[in-house]
Amino acid sequence: MICVETQHFNLNRILLLAIGLWPYEKSKFRKLQATLCFGILTSFVIFQLTALIIANCTADYVKIFSSATFFNICILNYNMFWINGHHVKNMLQQLQCFCNELKDENEFAILKKYGHYFRQFTIILIVMAICWLFIITFVPIWPQIFGSVLYINESQLQSQKIQIMTEYFIDQEKYFYLIMLHINAAICIGVTTLVGTGTLLLGCIIHICGLLTITSYRVEQITTKTSKNIKNQTMIYNKKIFYAVEIHYKIIKFCECLCSNFKGSFFLLLITTVSSLSLNLFGTFQNASLGDNKGFLLHLLLSFAIILFMFLVNYFGQEMINHNNHVYFTAYNSQWYNASLHAQKMILFILLRSSKDCNLNIGGMFVASFECFSSLIKTAVSYFTVMYSIEE
Repeated sequence: MICVETQHFNLNRILLLAIGLWPYEKSKFRKLQATLCFGILTSFVIFQLTALIIANCTADYVKIFSSATFFNICILNYNMFWINGHHVKNMLQQLQCFCNELKDENEFAILKKYGHYFRQFTIILIVMAICWLFIITFVPIWPQIFGSVLYINESQLQSQKIQIMTEYFIDQEKYFYLIMLHINAAICIGVTTLVGTGTLLLGCIIHICGLLTITSYRVEQITTKTSKNIKNQTMIYNKKIFYAVEIHYKIIKFCECLCSNFKGSFFLLLITTVSSLSLNLFGTFQNASLGDNKGFLLHLLLSFAIILFMFLVNYFGQEMINHNNHVYFTAYNSQWYNASLHAQKMILFILLRSSKDCNLNIGGMFVASFECFSSLIKTAVSYFTVMYSIEE
């Protein structure tokens, strides 16, 4: 027996519990925690946008909008899971139902293999997120931490300011550490949101790939001879093909529900992500030309995070398409002529359904795939090129 929540999604459970988004937790403390986290994220974006009041050059506008749009991505992800918590819970429950309906040890082994792969993938992303957080939050304040040891004077300490522009309408030198606390808390919540929600959605896609592999396995087993009795053989054929058709139908319905439940959120994420990437690419080149190393590092890190986020979504979307195509080719190349007439008709159902892509539709505009990733990158680069040409 496989328990999806504790065996495959336990790391996601820890991350989402930390920010109040785990759908199985509905206590008053969880609601307070979610409100607080969402409030910190939202207020951080607001205080970035208020910096437009004091901005006096194009570089400042780019710096403000590039970081603000990045954290808008975090807010959209947070809001998507907060509002659709019941849908997330239903998805996990459906995955558990799939696990409960597995028929033999080989099918358990296949799903465990994909679950192990998902856990390794989640651990790698968490480690990368910790390194990213370390660079973006601690590097700017090392002089403050070791100021007394390195004998750095007060003017040098105050010059070491975070590159994310904000305006709190208070004395920023006097309340420097309080402001830094708010900024770092928002960054930690935002990154935890991206990793926790992103890996959970990608985990659902990885499990779909595993279930499609199980579908292919069941199709391969349809014409395996298990009995010399023709009557028994026919019954076994019919039962195997029924199980294959059933799980394939449920997988397609699961994918359709996943896309429809988050369609609006995916659409907003798509627009915000492309806009943020364009602005951060522009900020990276702009700060490189001005010789601003800290600004260059900030925009480079934000651009890297966005490109990685886009690549992973499209990579696993492509994997889902490939696994569905494998089901089609497996059914097409099977020894269907050895099966009964009833089984042959049911194989036709798999061929017809798998001929249509089982995919992740992003906002009703794009299908997650390598082609989609290429299109989004080209769009972002084209916007960056326009901004760069206008700036010159």
